[in-house]
Amino acid sequence: MITLIRARMAHFKNLNRAMQGKGSVSIMEDNSTIISLRGISKTFDDEVILDNIDLDIKDKEFITFLGPSGCGKTTMLRIIAGFLEADSGKVMFEGKDINNLPPHKRQVNTIFQRYQLFPHLNVYENVAFGLRNKHMKEKEISKKVEEMLSLVNLKGFQRRNVASLSGGQQQRVAIARALAVEPRVLLLDEPLAALDLKLRKDMQVELKNIQKRLGITFIFVTHDQQEALSMSDRVVVMNEGRIQQIGTPLDIYNEPKNAFVADFIGESNILDGVMLDDFKAKFSGAVFQCLDKGFAVNESVDIVIRPEDVDVVPVKEGAILGTITSNTFKGVHFEMIVDIQNFKWMIQTTDYYPVGTKIGIEIEPDAIHVMKKSKYSGMFGDYSSFSDELEKLSDLTEEED
Repeated sequence: MITLIRARMAHFKNLNRAMQGKGSVSIMEDNSTIISLRGISKTFDDEVILDNIDLDIKDKEFITFLGPSGCGKTTMLRIIAGFLEADSGKVMFEGKDINNLPPHKRQVNTIFQRYQLFPHLNVYENVAFGLRNKHMKEKEISKKVEEMLSLVNLKGFQRRNVASLSGGQQQRVAIARALAVEPRVLLLDEPLAALDLKLRKDMQVELKNIQKRLGITFIFVTHDQQEALSMSDRVVVMNEGRIQQIGTPLDIYNEPKNAFVADFIGESNILDGVMLDDFKAKFSGAVFQCLDKGFAVNESVDIVIRPEDVDVVPVKEGAILGTITSNTFKGVHFEMIVDIQNFKWMIQTTDYYPVGTKIGIEIEPDAIHVMKKSKYSGMFGDYSSFSDELEKLSDLTEEED
């Protein structure tokens, strides 16, 4: 059976192919480093916001800082922009220390969540603003504004009042204004947060298209996992002021480094387990073949199993057994909460089973991911208190922060 995870990640691959153009294979054409952070730390009111961050950002890549509210992602972006000064560490641009360089002299530009357009200026003058500050000739300004508005699909909007535009159109004006001054790096601080869901998805594709056409580095900040997975060349997952993992969307989803990453990037059943030997793990009272090795014999580990990778089978065929405690139809699949030895699993399946049904469970070796124990062990992965209402409330709170 083709699992939902393979279908979902195939969607991300196809989206990347569509945005790169037919026949394109390489995501990044240039692997040289454009920005380096070394030992970056920042504290506000005795609270550590960034804790000794080291990061290399590659030229021409779309990289996303992803994490919950308060994890330090926006602070890191503002330090790169020059709006904040780190307590310690260095920001380097192509190997040169730019710690003491003011924002307007850095080869970066920023798009904020609220766009910060000038309401008394029309679209043309908003886009031309930075060019006038560079003392360009009017003929050159006119040509550049026309070029930028064409790039963001706003040709013919030059004389429109920005207050009369939709949220998506205002965002396009902000993008055009930021790109008009030809920055080497564009910083985007949750620029899609104020848009409705459909427009948000459209703009994800649009931003990726623009980034590829211009061939410049985009550094994107979001707490939205789907956004990060569908747009990025690499994702930097953050929590508590530290980088938890850096990798491609596929790496982050399929090979999480710890329980926090596994839980934050999609749904995960995270179980206590033991590595009996290479390629052999024990959890939930049963022994399974897996693809992991290099652990000590009988080492305690965390086991990650995605809900879409669980195979429901008749009770007599199951390696482990469980009882369905809830079942919700999600349109393309059913989402079940299943009690297995007093631990609540989430299982996603296209087949319907009523609440109270006893089921068997089988798990293929490539569906089992084994992780070292960490400070996050035991904090995630049990769906005893899971509900759609709580999840939606959490998302709303996150967006308001």
